[in-house]
Amino acid sequence: MSIVPAAAQVLAVLRYLATQAAPVPAAAISRDVGLPRSTTYHLLDTLAADGFVSHLPEERRYGLGVSAFELASGYARQEPFQRLARVPLARLVDRTGHNANLAVLHGREVIYVIEERAPGRAPLVSEVGVRLPAQLTASGRAVLAHLPAAQVRALFPDRSTFVQRNDAGPTSLTALRALLAEVRRRQYATEEGEITVGLSSIAAPVFDHHAHPIAGVCVTFPSRPGNTAERQEIAGHVAQTARELTRRVGGVPKTPR
Repeated sequence: MSIVPAAAQVLAVLRYLATQAAPVPAAAISRDVGLPRSTTYHLLDTLAADGFVSHLPEERRYGLGVSAFELASGYARQEPFQRLARVPLARLVDRTGHNANLAVLHGREVIYVIEERAPGRAPLVSEVGVRLPAQLTASGRAVLAHLPAAQVRALFPDRSTFVQRNDAGPTSLTALRALLAEVRRRQYATEEGEITVGLSSIAAPVFDHHAHPIAGVCVTFPSRPGNTAERQEIAGHVAQTARELTRRVGGVPKTPR
């Protein structure tokens, strides 16, 4: 596949601006993106003319413009991620015989964006639109385990941020870090009755093109003692689905540490 240099430069500038907390000078864009200053100014002028970049002349800085917001709004309306995920999630339900869902991280919570029910299985608390504490859910743990340590610390700065259900789950940053280390070692996350008593969950992360976790794929099933073989089988199917979704969104799997 051939790459158009000018298009790649435009995308690099937009991605850079999207990661900044506030508008930035053109010199910073030129330096951090690795473009000549003249090229940077030409690109910024073109993007500003079409509304993708806003120029703040008094501050001599540049930020994202209204057209960039319209792109993001269009993405939200079209829900391409959910559309890409629905068929693999339905196949996951067929393979395991249990309910499956897809959740994304929002602050200290996960939001469920897809739920696929297996025939004859009762609905779960994790219906579409429901929010749950990320550190208590398998999906949340699958995502949190692959975030930078500083980001996890910022999300959970003290004990007051550790909400509980059913008197279970981590209650400190130290306990959460130990749990997430185990998730990384095992390469999937679990949850044992911390959301709903009598139900267990297994989840694996979906990554974007920067190997950043963007969602958790999860299967929930009745807790049964001694079902190690079944759990391993479910974990394998969940991990396979997460890898397929990572590939579908153009993502890069994270290399195990």
